[in-house]
Amino acid sequence: MNTSVPTTRRMRSWLFAPGDSEKKIGKAMSGPADIALLDLEDSVSPENKPAARALVAEHIAASDDRNRLWVRINPITGADCIADLVAIMPAKPGGVFLPKAEGAADIAQLHHYLTALEAANGITQNTTQIAALVTETAAAMFRTGDYAGDYPGKARLAAMSWGAEDLSSALGASEQRGADGEYSHTYEMARSLCLIGASAAGVAAIETVQPEFRDLAALETRARRVRAQGFRGMLAIHPAQVDPINAAFTPSVEEMAHARAVVQAFADHPGAGVVALDGAMLDRPHLALAQRLLAEVDSK
Repeated sequence: MNTSVPTTRRMRSWLFAPGDSEKKIGKAMSGPADIALLDLEDSVSPENKPAARALVAEHIAASDDRNRLWVRINPITGADCIADLVAIMPAKPGGVFLPKAEGAADIAQLHHYLTALEAANGITQNTTQIAALVTETAAAMFRTGDYAGDYPGKARLAAMSWGAEDLSSALGASEQRGADGEYSHTYEMARSLCLIGASAAGVAAIETVQPEFRDLAALETRARRVRAQGFRGMLAIHPAQVDPINAAFTPSVEEMAHARAVVQAFADHPGAGVVALDGAMLDRPHLALAQRLLAEVDSK
C-alpha cells in the first residue's frame, strides 16, 4: 500500500488542459504551472469523455510528480462524476477539482467516493485533495459559508475557486462585465463570497480565469490586485498565462525582508501585543500576515 502523504505545494497557478488533447496535457504537465489541471468537464464533449478519462489516467500514471496533477471531474450530481473517478483514481492524482459545488454536502459525498476508491487502489486514506468551484449555480452562492463547518471530507478540502461563465448561464445573463471591463456587481459578489468562504474554511482562495489570454499585462495587473485582496492563486486557460500568474503571486524580495523583520520584531519582544518597526506600530494581525507569507513561500 502507498503510505506517502502528499506534501503541501504552492498553488499560485492552476493550468487547465482539455482531457482529450494529448498535446495540451503534455504542455501543462511539462510547464511551470504549480498545478496542471486536466479537465474532464466543460472542455470535453460528451462523446469524447470515455477516451479522455483513459488518456488522463495514462498520463497521470506515467508521471513522477503526481501530486501536482489534478483532475477537474464532472459535477457530483451526474453519472459522469463516478465514471471519472473510477477511471482516474487508480493513477493516483494529487487531487480532484469539483465544479458546480453547492455546499459541504457535495464535499462529503465526494469524500465518500474517494474513500472507497482509495481503499480499492491501495492509496492512503484522505490523501487525495479536493478543490471546489463554489459559485457556479444560483444555489451555490448561498452556501459559500458551509465549507467552514465540521463534515466528512473537510480535511481534504484544499482550495475554493469561483466562476463567472457558468453562473451567468444559470442566471440567464448576457453580460458579466461593464464597459470598463470590470465584473458587474453580481460577479464581484461571487468573488467576494468565495474569498470569505475560503478564509472561513481555512483553505486557499483561487481567482477565476481571464479569458483574454493574449493580454498578459492586464492579467498580471489583475493577479496582483486579487493577491493583495487575499487570493492565493489563479486559474489559467493558456500556458502563456502561467508565468505572469506565478510572478504576481510570488512575494518580492522587499516583501520577504519586511515579513522577516516583522516576525523578528515580535520575537525580540515576547508577549508584546504591539511593536514598532520602521516608524510604524504593528499589532498581532501584522504578525499573522507575515507568518502566512513566509509559510507560503516555504511550501513546495
